[in-house]
Amino acid sequence: MLDSISFDRPAADFHVHVRDGDMMKLVVPTIKEGGVSVAYIMPNLVPPLTKVEDVLSYQKRLEDVDPTITYCMSLYLSPAVTPDVIREAKKAGIVGVKCYPAGVTTNSEHGVASYSPFYPTFAAMEEVDMVLNLHGECPSGGHIHVMNAEEEFLPTLKDLHRRFPKLRIILEHCTSASAVNAVKDCGPTVAATITAHHLFLTLDNWAGNSFNFCKPVAKFPSDREALIEAATSGNPKFFFGSDSAPHPIVNKEKGKNASAGVYTQSHALAYVAEAFEKAGKFDKLKGFAFDFGRAFYKIEEKPSTFRVTLKKERNIVPSLIGKGNGAIVPFKAGEELSWQVIIEAA
Repeated sequence: MLDSISFDRPAADFHVHVRDGDMMKLVVPTIKEGGVSVAYIMPNLVPPLTKVEDVLSYQKRLEDVDPTITYCMSLYLSPAVTPDVIREAKKAGIVGVKCYPAGVTTNSEHGVASYSPFYPTFAAMEEVDMVLNLHGECPSGGHIHVMNAEEEFLPTLKDLHRRFPKLRIILEHCTSASAVNAVKDCGPTVAATITAHHLFLTLDNWAGNSFNFCKPVAKFPSDREALIEAATSGNPKFFFGSDSAPHPIVNKEKGKNASAGVYTQSHALAYVAEAFEKAGKFDKLKGFAFDFGRAFYKIEEKPSTFRVTLKKERNIVPSLIGKGNGAIVPFKAGEELSWQVIIEAA
C-alpha cells in the first residue's frame, strides 16, 4: 500500500456550506485545509440568496477570506428566481440553483411546496445550461418520515428529468440504496453527490448523538453499503459533495431541535480516503473526489496555487474548531484517521 500520493490538482467539493459573518471567516480557510480548491457554495443564508447581486456580493466576501479557492455560486429557488433572473445569473457566472423542499432542513423555510410553478424557470435553466441542485426529500407528515423522505421524493426526480431531459440535475447528498438506483436509472444529465460522513454513518450513529444528526439522516447499514459501492464504483454519475454544515456547538447540544448538519470541511479528503481504503478501492478516489464533479459541472476554475498530497500517518481530529459558543465540533472529533492532507505551494 502506498504511504503517500500526490495529485495533479486539489480535490473538488460540490456541496459546501460556509454560512456568513464570523462563522464564514472561521470555516472558509478550512476548505483548503481539507484538500479542496473548488467549492460549490450553498445559498441557504438568512435571508436566502434569491438575487444575482446578493450572490455576487457573497462571493466577494468569500474571496476576501481566501482568494485561492474557486467558489461556484448558486441561487436559492423561490418565486423571485424567474426565467429572466436565470438568464441574468448565467451571464454573471452563477452556476446553478438549489431547490429546498419547504421546511426539511436548515434555513429551508422559504423553500418549495410545489414544483410545477417553477417549470418555466427550469426550462430557462435547461436552455442556458445551468445546474439544478435538488435536496431530495419530501417534508414529513402522514406516512412520510425521516427514514423514507428521500425515497418518497424519487418520483419527483424522475418526473423532472422526463420533463427537462437536457437539464443537468444533481440529487444532493444521497443516503439510500433507492436513491442510488434512481440516479442510475436516469440519463447522463442526472448525477448525485455523496458526502464523506454518509460513507460511515447509519441510523444507530445519530440516534442519541446530535453531532451526527443531519438531513437527510443516515439510514440502514444496507444503504451505507450501497453508497460506498456507488462512490467507489468509478461511475461518473456519483461524485463528492461533502454537505459540510457548520453549526455553533450550542446549537448542536440542544436537547430539542438540535441543528441538522455534520461538519467535515477541515478533514474532507482525509475522511474520504479513509472510507475508500477500507473498501479496498483507493484507486477510485481520484475520479470520485477530483474528476467526475468537475466534468459534470464543466468547471472553469482559476489556476490552483497549492498542491495536495495524502500521507499515510496518524491524524487526530480535533475536539473543537474555533472557540467559545461559536466553536464547531468536527465529524469524528477526537478520533484517529489514517490519512493526513498535506498542502504545499504549487
